[in-house]
Amino acid sequence: MLNTANEIINACKENNCHIYDLVIAEEMKNSKKTEEEIRQHLNIVIDVMRKSAAENLNKSNVTRFKMTDGFAKITNDYAENQEPIIGKFLMHTMAMAFSTSEVNDAMGKIVAAPTAGSSGIMPATIVSAIEKYNFDNETVQNGLLTSIAIGQIIAKYATFAGAEGGCQAECGAASAMAASALIEMMGGTPEQALHAASITIINVIGLVCDPIAGLVQYPCTFRNASGVVNAFISADLALAGVTSFVPFDEVAQAMGEVGKLMHESLRETGLGGLAGTKTGKRIRDEFLGKTGGN
Repeated sequence: MLNTANEIINACKENNCHIYDLVIAEEMKNSKKTEEEIRQHLNIVIDVMRKSAAENLNKSNVTRFKMTDGFAKITNDYAENQEPIIGKFLMHTMAMAFSTSEVNDAMGKIVAAPTAGSSGIMPATIVSAIEKYNFDNETVQNGLLTSIAIGQIIAKYATFAGAEGGCQAECGAASAMAASALIEMMGGTPEQALHAASITIINVIGLVCDPIAGLVQYPCTFRNASGVVNAFISADLALAGVTSFVPFDEVAQAMGEVGKLMHESLRETGLGGLAGTKTGKRIRDEFLGKTGGN
């Protein structure tokens, strides 16, 4: 894949194509699969996303420590029966992010895009956009393919691992990928897709990874919900013409550098941040079978 935002933009201009065309060409070359086979696989991915985003909207999940139980249903009920401050659409979208997070907590089937801890963001974004705009499968496929290009740049210059780069690397990356998918599905340009991805990362750069007891439940589920909103507002800003002065590849590099500067206790160890609070330590001790958290 191309290495910089400018290279991607220039390639799209020279070949009169979209970012997803570049991704398809590379995947066909590397996997030896046809475009039809690639798109058929994406349909399977979309189906899993649809199911996980909807599974817990009308039922409450139950986990051992009950840190995030029933958030999808609570949020969805509020979206349907009240007038949320942020509007019914975004409230419902956050409910879908919670749903996939809860499916993951229960060891159900999810799409880790790019990680299990951030797995609620892409499905909620994609599925809510399908519901709102009635996108056909090819349009959604093109959005997912565009998000792959964004993910490849993040992987090149930074990381997807919370243990290496904090939650900016997980929920931040997922939000950037989701925002770029939205741009493509909405008919935006390659430049806008890259600007949207930049804005999403900028919004959460430095975000730590501090899951209580090392479980990707709390506060991860909240960051999945807010990550979806991040993706939508960043996409809207880019579609409006707002730009990121720093190119996306440089934003990804900055994210990688910030991750390296984080203290190890703030990188998915279950020791710092919220995990290091009195409550967090108590849950960790219970999880490890100890008593008397300190």
